[in-house]
Amino acid sequence: MSDGSRPEVGPGWYPDPEGGPGTRWWDGVVWTAPTAPAGGPQAVAMANPVRPELAPGAPIYGALIWVIVLLPLVVWPLTLSYRPKFRIIEVGPSGTPTVDPSSIYTPQYIAVLLASLALYGVSVLLAVADYRRLLRVGVVRPFHWAWSFLSSPVYVIGRSVIVRRVAPGRGLWPVWVLILIEVVGLVLSSISAVGYFQQLTDALQSQT
Repeated sequence: MSDGSRPEVGPGWYPDPEGGPGTRWWDGVVWTAPTAPAGGPQAVAMANPVRPELAPGAPIYGALIWVIVLLPLVVWPLTLSYRPKFRIIEVGPSGTPTVDPSSIYTPQYIAVLLASLALYGVSVLLAVADYRRLLRVGVVRPFHWAWSFLSSPVYVIGRSVIVRRVAPGRGLWPVWVLILIEVVGLVLSSISAVGYFQQLTDALQSQT
């Protein structure tokens, strides 16, 4: 068969390059003789063509994905330095003790919140750039950047799964680093939470 109109995808059923009404089988190298009516069972293969593997030396990582993975470290110093001093006030006719909101929502709390929102926006922009980079490298249908709107870990994990499919044995390092960062962050957050709880308990006891 003619090699004209070569699709840059793996084997599958595609529109007949010779102008026929149905589809023709592309074996990944050349067009073959078998044809089929359009819209048959082969339509699934057309809609979801096999992703071709990348060359062994293809650069599948790049600076962008590592910046996305390491971004949480930027806000850690600000978050860990947030040390609210809980104050107890009495509200209502019965003098119910409660935490003074102004002792929680301090300027530093607002700074942590704004920094987190800024990092969220930056991570989405970086995911867009990383998605386009994977297209240039040759990844067919990479994990879409829009998933980063849910969270950057969602994008990192999905991206790594797709990259590993087209680069067997590679592509998962961002996930392992992400897991390490999340575990360390969880431990540090737990330590801070214990300190907050103890301080709140002491403040309540001082009112009795």
